[in-house]
Amino acid sequence: MVLNSPVSRRTVFRGLAGFLAGSPLLRGQQDPFRDHSRVPALREMLDAFDFEPVAYAKITRQAYDYMAWGVDGEFTMRRNREAYDWVGLVPRGLAGVAPVQTASTFLGMNLAYPIMISPTARHVLFSPGAEADTHAGATAASNTPFIVSNVATLPVEKIAAAATGPWWFQLYPQRGSDYNRQTLDKVKPPVAGRLSSPWTSRLPSTSVRRMTRTSPPRTARAGADYHRGAATRGNPYRVPDGRLWYEWTLLDELRRVVKVPLLVKGIVTGEDARLCLEHGVDAIFLSNHGGRSLDYGPSTLEVLPEIAEAVGGRVPILFDGGIRRGSDILKALALGATAVSLGRVPLWGLAAYGAQGVQKVLEILQAELVQAMAATGRPTLASIDKTLVRTEFL
Repeated sequence: MVLNSPVSRRTVFRGLAGFLAGSPLLRGQQDPFRDHSRVPALREMLDAFDFEPVAYAKITRQAYDYMAWGVDGEFTMRRNREAYDWVGLVPRGLAGVAPVQTASTFLGMNLAYPIMISPTARHVLFSPGAEADTHAGATAASNTPFIVSNVATLPVEKIAAAATGPWWFQLYPQRGSDYNRQTLDKVKPPVAGRLSSPWTSRLPSTSVRRMTRTSPPRTARAGADYHRGAATRGNPYRVPDGRLWYEWTLLDELRRVVKVPLLVKGIVTGEDARLCLEHGVDAIFLSNHGGRSLDYGPSTLEVLPEIAEAVGGRVPILFDGGIRRGSDILKALALGATAVSLGRVPLWGLAAYGAQGVQKVLEILQAELVQAMAATGRPTLASIDKTLVRTEFL
């Protein structure tokens, strides 16, 4: 006759732990989109792409989707990025060992690097400090200029007080000069010590876009839910009339109000660039708004040579769209950009680590630009031209 030995408490708990570890109930509580690994330290970030999954892990899904989405099928947004694969760099041999120089000027403003931050809205979704954190991080990264959105979360005065670096203001003009004049009066010096006013010419519909994404960043996305703007009486196609009245004469009106350099953001054709010059614009802001306005449009990198030819060096060109690496910046400069502007990348840094994240991701791109210039034998910005690249645009 065999007697059962007593079961120890340790054995009971070991068995219970094993049961729970394999239980489908436990797996059901996990988020299938996250790998549940630790959040890496800021010092571990090696390139801009490292920041996006950290941002994804730290903010709400709705906030991430707002930052990440492109209009409709997101063709334009993807093409903005893919276009860099169609441009090759041609290094120059035996170009000397002179130190790389990245300093330049843009509309009289000194730049340590030809890099700025594009206007984007609702930074409070990504950090409690909102645009103030973005401005502080940009200033810490060699005084990188920050273009403040007309629909920023914080008042302009609070953003300006957050740091001493240069910042500009983006204006969405409204019908009637009173609003435009009153808005611009709020951001005149001395509040903005170095100020330009990019006017955004974007003419959006209430876009059809993915509001829920079913996979994490850096993978193919299959949207499940869509947002469609409500049709209004006499306007069944979701097209608001807020900016459909824009005409070139508006630039003439703004020119009388704006006493600082004036840019127009959203130019993607040589014809429009020439018209900007005819109406006294001080610089061209080449942008398709990150693929968030019109789908199946060209990438900004594809049209950059056309814009550069139309401008002919008469005014500087500020360029944005799809930049993720220092070599991307070098390609844009070679194709005719005077400086570049970053949209989503600083938001990844802001969402991941706040102001320090903005500083770090900018410093990474700055260092990558220096490395790319050195590797291709272009030690100065003046030495960068179209002979540096070979294009195979589709």
